[in-house]
Amino acid sequence: MVQHGHLRQSRQAGGAPRPAQGTDSAALTVAGCYVPFTDIGSAVMKMLADTRGIRIDERDKKELTDKFSTMPPHPEVPAALRKLRDAGFRLFTLTDNLLEVQTRQLETGGIVDLFERRFSADGVKHHKPSRQAYGYVEKELGAEPSQFCLIACHTWDTLGAVAAGWQAALIKRAGNDVLGVGPQPQIVGDDLNDVADQLIKRHARRV
Repeated sequence: MVQHGHLRQSRQAGGAPRPAQGTDSAALTVAGCYVPFTDIGSAVMKMLADTRGIRIDERDKKELTDKFSTMPPHPEVPAALRKLRDAGFRLFTLTDNLLEVQTRQLETGGIVDLFERRFSADGVKHHKPSRQAYGYVEKELGAEPSQFCLIACHTWDTLGAVAAGWQAALIKRAGNDVLGVGPQPQIVGDDLNDVADQLIKRHARRV
């Protein structure tokens, strides 16, 4: 089974960079405090606005959520997903965002039908990279950790997956590369097509 995360273009929305949002969600999880991802995004945007003396209101927060919901996938993603599915991999998603936001993203990108299931950390109230987030998917799909491979372009995401006993593949999007400490991804690629080819070569016979 292959999980895909962060396959959308890294366009910043409303002035709130997603890396900061992901780091804050992980920090809140470690602190034992669950906050929906959209609320974290709004809080990060307000924090950044406050540092610049900019006023924001509820319309700005709604616009941020709308932009998150309509970010397009990277150009190679649809064909690479089909390649993995045709090779026999079962595809699902696991996002820190709310399920309705994720579903809208996938529908906007025309790739929603390529996934067997869609999961949100909101279902277990623990953001990635907490063990509970990955365990939630394992329980729902009735599979062992070693049967999963997470694909992401954030090192904190692959760190959590490998620590949970999953395999992981890191996509080196612009400004991102392997972190040389901690659990390492088994596969590293320049884009999803590269990662898909490596996965198929490595695992297709076992699917």
